[in-house]
Amino acid sequence: MRKFLVVLDDTRECLNAMRFAALRAAHTGGGVQILSIIPPEEYQHWLGVADLMRAEARERIEAHFEVFAKWMRDKQGVNPELIIREGDPVTEILAQVNDDPQVGILVLGAGTEKAGPGPLVTAMTRTSGNLPIPITIVPGDMSKERLESIT
Repeated sequence: MRKFLVVLDDTRECLNAMRFAALRAAHTGGGVQILSIIPPEEYQHWLGVADLMRAEARERIEAHFEVFAKWMRDKQGVNPELIIREGDPVTEILAQVNDDPQVGILVLGAGTEKAGPGPLVTAMTRTSGNLPIPITIVPGDMSKERLESIT
């Protein structure tokens, strides 16, 4: 089964990327893999604090995931899979794509700020020539109705 890999983060545009991935998976018989990345800790010499921060980040990610997962299961009939990795976002996305041959499309949400689509979209488009899969970039201000009509 082909999977749509979508990145779960704290950005507003993440919502449209999630919607798009779920709708496409539902219409094509695919799956959704939700990847959340915990950035490397700056204070690794404080191991106890770093471990606590990492555990809190995982709890926050799992709670955030459950909101999207419930919507995907209830509204789209798609049961998403959660993957949590730690490290640099671009490196971890590439690693996940390479680790799971069923991942067929990377779905990212583009920010609507004047500064550009966001650091992740910018970084991933720079490496897109070396990716083994296509990237779908979903505009952050696209309406729910428009998303539904194009998926």
